[in-house]
Amino acid sequence: MITAARSVSSEESSARTALKLGPKSIAERFRNLELETSPTMPAIDRYTGVLYDPLGAPSADDATRRWWFDHVVVQSAMFGPIGAGDAIPAYRLSHDSRLGTLRLAAHWPAVSTPVLAARSDGVVLDLRSEGYRQLGPVPGALAPRVVSVDGSGRRKALNHWNKTAKGRLVALLGRTGAAVASAEGLLSWAAENGVVLERTQDGWDLVAESLEGVPA
Repeated sequence: MITAARSVSSEESSARTALKLGPKSIAERFRNLELETSPTMPAIDRYTGVLYDPLGAPSADDATRRWWFDHVVVQSAMFGPIGAGDAIPAYRLSHDSRLGTLRLAAHWPAVSTPVLAARSDGVVLDLRSEGYRQLGPVPGALAPRVVSVDGSGRRKALNHWNKTAKGRLVALLGRTGAAVASAEGLLSWAAENGVVLERTQDGWDLVAESLEGVPA
């Protein structure tokens, strides 16, 4: 994966197409050329955006960070499944990047799924987007749909802003030091912490409004 990413990143024209870079972001291609020499930091600190910002990872207390390091795995397009505390360099690659004949969705599952299964010793809460979930399917994982509830009680699935709710959920899990070994245990934890997580006919719903009290 690193070799393929380096190859497409070596030329501006190929990087623009493969990595979907525009004029303001084209310089990010150089990250893929310096992977072996650039500084590293824990994955939980490296990633930013609406999913990770609610964690407040750099300022979190030691106990919370230890919980994340012990329990959270990130699906990296470049490195596969990595622990929240694993030190990684900056890079530019997404689940839908086009690396010539190398397709991420064809390359990663055979590697990722066994690794994720080996780390699982209880309930697996899969908060990845569909694109990243395809890079390492986890059979039997609990993958909630993030919904918003209007004044009449109707539920609507969220798209972009579902990431904020997921980030808030992981932040709260870490801060409370959640000890969850089953789906029933997760439901109990959610109820104790005011999080609305419910079984439905076709899966699970996580109500975003119930997490609005968690700092973002």
